[in-house]
Amino acid sequence: MIAIIKYNAGNIRSVQNALTRLGYESIITDNSDEIRRADKVIFPGVGEAGSAMRYLKEKNLDKLITSLGQPVLGICLGLQLMCSYSEEGNTNCLGIFNNTVSKFKGNEIIPHMGWNNFENIGGKLFYGISVSDNVYFVHSYFADINDQTTATCNYIKPFSAAIEKDNFYATQFHPEKSAAIGEIILKNFLSL
Repeated sequence: MIAIIKYNAGNIRSVQNALTRLGYESIITDNSDEIRRADKVIFPGVGEAGSAMRYLKEKNLDKLITSLGQPVLGICLGLQLMCSYSEEGNTNCLGIFNNTVSKFKGNEIIPHMGWNNFENIGGKLFYGISVSDNVYFVHSYFADINDQTTATCNYIKPFSAAIEKDNFYATQFHPEKSAAIGEIILKNFLSL
């Protein structure tokens, strides 16, 4: 079973719909026992870092997520909350990844919204993917690049499009909204 973590963030149903299209059953839950028993865990979301972290702490999900041993995939806000710190709301996050999350600054349109390709890719999520493949982004904040970064993209400046450490994986883009390329990335995660 795949558990999709519920924490008052948006976009969770579209992840469940994508899993259903791929033939996988999933539950949306904030129940610690259900999350702990799941074969895979997905931590998606669209929202604001500070309020999302408050909800996670109220439900003790912050401690649970960092203790999980099965494969965990963070998507968009999920990636940002898995980092150490976010400028959004001056928020201390889960600290799974050593990245800092900052707001885009520049003359381009913010948020970064739409299709973009990669500059570099690596890691387990990108089997069968090339740098020229496009995925769908919607975000105003980004994680910096460090040794845990497995894919980069450039909008205003280079940033982490994906991060990986041990059993934790995360994408700034939305694989559930990225058509055939997103399906490949989700399948790669689900086959771990």
